Amino acid sequence: MAAYLGEFLGTALLVLLGDGVCANVNLNKSGFQGGGLVIITIGWGLAVLLPAAIFCGICPASYNPALTIALCADGTLPWSVCVGYIIAEMLGGILGGILVWITFKPQFDATEDPAAIKGTFCTAPGVRNIPWNILQEAVATFWLVFAIKGFANSGVVDGGVSKFFVWAIIVSCGMSFGGLTGYAMNPARDIGPRIAHQILPIKHKGDSDWGYAIVPIAGPIIGGLLAVALYAVLPF
Repeated sequence: MAAYLGEFLGTALLVLLGDGVCANVNLNKSGFQGGGLVIITIGWGLAVLLPAAIFCGICPASYNPALTIALCADGTLPWSVCVGYIIAEMLGGILGGILVWITFKPQFDATEDPAAIKGTFCTAPGVRNIPWNILQEAVATFWLVFAIKGFANSGVVDGGVSKFFVWAIIVSCGMSFGGLTGYAMNPARDIGPRIAHQILPIKHKGDSDWGYAIVPIAGPIIGGLLAVALYAVLPF
């Protein structure tokens, strides 16, 4: 039970911090408005790093259904925990999105641009082409999962220091792939807050764009599975 709670709370904190930095930079009446994508990229790296460091003692600190599925597929985690972890992660993503709205409600109320509001919660592509967007998410998530596997087993880091490489991986993904699809790489990080966007009484919000939702689901799962498949045949 502690592991499921850790996945739930860790994902909620990840989304609160990650979507929080998006809100900080994009919403009207925020002192950091216009801070730019570098702040967002660094902030998202910290949003993943800190929950991983806090809760890794009681759970795998995946916070990502695509990563959870990949780790079950390669035997790192038993399949018996897969569904429970995914449910915990998705519920955590919804809670994180709700907490962002509560925290930034005056700023949301002052923002009339539906795209800026939705962009605080979930991702959108630079060029909308669903098959291509799925490929782009798969490539980004491939690197995410392959790097996580590599650092975990390479022996180059020990103890808590390894968590700082999580930050480096997320920042690398954002700097290299963020302009393509917003680098969701994680169904809970996108679909959870997208659900929050759908159900919350947000002023000036537009459509939640569920037609795009297949991208942050299928792309990360495909990329994660390909990463562990390749890692399994390399001589590490």
